[in-house]
Order: sequence, then C-alpha cells, then structure tokens
Amino acid sequence: MRAVQITATGGPEVLTLVEVPEPEPEPGPGQVLVAVEAAGVNFIDTYRRSGVYPLDLPAVLGSEGAGRVVRAGEGVEGFAPGDLVAWKEGSGSYAERALVAADELVPVPAGVDARTAAAVLLQGLTAHYLATDTFRVTEGTWALVHAAAGGVGLLLTQLVRLRGGRVLATTSTQDKAEPALAAGAEEVVPYADAARRARELTGGRGVDVVYDGVGKDTFDASLSALRPRGLLALYGGSSGQVPPFDVQRLNAAGSLFLTRPTLASYTQDRAELLARTEELFGWVADGRLRVRIGGTHPLERARRAHEELQGRRTTGKLLLVP
Repeated sequence: MRAVQITATGGPEVLTLVEVPEPEPEPGPGQVLVAVEAAGVNFIDTYRRSGVYPLDLPAVLGSEGAGRVVRAGEGVEGFAPGDLVAWKEGSGSYAERALVAADELVPVPAGVDARTAAAVLLQGLTAHYLATDTFRVTEGTWALVHAAAGGVGLLLTQLVRLRGGRVLATTSTQDKAEPALAAGAEEVVPYADAARRARELTGGRGVDVVYDGVGKDTFDASLSALRPRGLLALYGGSSGQVPPFDVQRLNAAGSLFLTRPTLASYTQDRAELLARTEELFGWVADGRLRVRIGGTHPLERARRAHEELQGRRTTGKLLLVP
C-alpha cells in the first residue's frame, strides 16, 4: 500500500511516498484495521517529522484520520466492517490503511462525512476542552483567540460565541481576517495590537481568557491582555516554545493564571472521549459548528501540506486523502 514515510528527521523534504507492506490482515487484540479516507495534518506531525518528538524510524506519519472499518481484532466490540470511524491519535494515518487501537476509535454519526470527521476531531476536541473546561466560557466572557483563522482558532471562536462569549481575534494577515469574522469574532487585529485592543474593548480591564496556540511570539502580549486573575491557556507553540520566565510576572500583572493544557489530560478515559466527541459531532451535524477545510492534498503532496502549515499559509484544516 502507499504511505508517507520518513527514514530520517528533518524538514518537509524528508517526507517520501513509498510502497510499504499492508498491515496484518488480521488485526491484533484490541486493534481495528481501517481503510483511511482522510488524514488530518497537524502541527504534532511536524514535531515528529523534525525530531522534536522522537519516533522509531522508519515511520509512517499521521496521527488523526477517518475511514471505514475493514475488520476488528479479538476482543473488540461495537465496530463492524463498513462502519465510519475517526481517531485523534493513531500512528500511520498518512496511508491507505491503518491499524488503530479500538479505544481510540469513535463512531461518526449520520450527517458527518469522513473528511469533515478527520478535519474536526483533534482540533475540535481541543477547542471543546478549552472553552468548556480549561476556562468555562459563559455569557459575557471576553476571550482573545490567537491565530483565529487556523484550524483550532476557527472552531474555538465559534464555541466561545456558542457559549455566549465575545471574541477578539488575531491573524497573521488581513486575508485571514474574513474567515475569523465569519466564525463570530467581533474584531480582528494583528498580533502586535492584541494587548492594546484587548484593554480598549474592555474599558481598560483586560480580557478574561487568552487562548494562545502560537507561543513564543505572542506570550508577552497574551499576559498583557489579561484582566487581574485572568487565565492564559497556552495550548500550543506554532512559533516556538516559550522560554523559561520569572513567575513573579504573574503576581505583578494581577495574580494571573497560566496553564499548558493538552488534549490527553482532557480525554483521560473512554467515557470522557466519547462524551466530548458526541457533543462535538452533534454541533457539526446540526450546523451550529462549521468546519472549514482549508486544503485537500493527495498523499504525494504531503511535503507541500507541511510547508503550507508551517508557513502559516492556511485557513482551517489541511487533509491528506489517499
């Protein structure tokens, strides 16, 4: 079968489309063999490709996807051949077939197709926990959402609005302002203007929460934008990781809260995963949450997909389609 493999870590140039043996026809205990219909392209894939997160090489990249069940292994219940399923964490999704742990699979309901499921699951679950648990957005909450035209940003902006909050958004270019506004942002500003405008919009007080997936380049502005006892949810680092800093800054700025959340901590068991997924897919199916697919590439263009993602030339989600 065809798959996108790396034999060494590095830049996008190490991504190579190759023929590899198909997974074992009989999945092992607790595994499901899936015919992949779409694979999500995420920043974590670039971290694994570059060696930030080590992998045993050679390795087929891709952790998120959706497709049809081919067959299930021993002890697996609830999945039958032909079922449409999705997963947020499973190795080797940049391929025509993948073996996925049954505990990671979620059923995709009617009204949600495979490409939409692959485009929304990881980033949608991230937006879900950020808006419902990391900081529980309620009526009147002011949120600053960085990179609001990206995959998480567009979904998170919608969820803040769905829960009655208001969004000040940042984007890297003026062209990206339009999708952020369409998602419900009240205003879109460049990153450099975020802290100033956050205080202007809130009468000098600052926003209640900053959702920051950019990291190094926006960290100082994010802290400056917060009200006393506000929370900075630093959920990613697309511009690089935040270096060590003096925690007294949190005190001096008004007893601020800082958290570095991860999706794994908010899907600690299967019941929590299914509960979040059911609500997320329900919003998609009934039209309250719109999923923007910013680009769809065949497997042989995986290199280009990574270049677009890391170059911040995308809005919404990028997919690879076998």
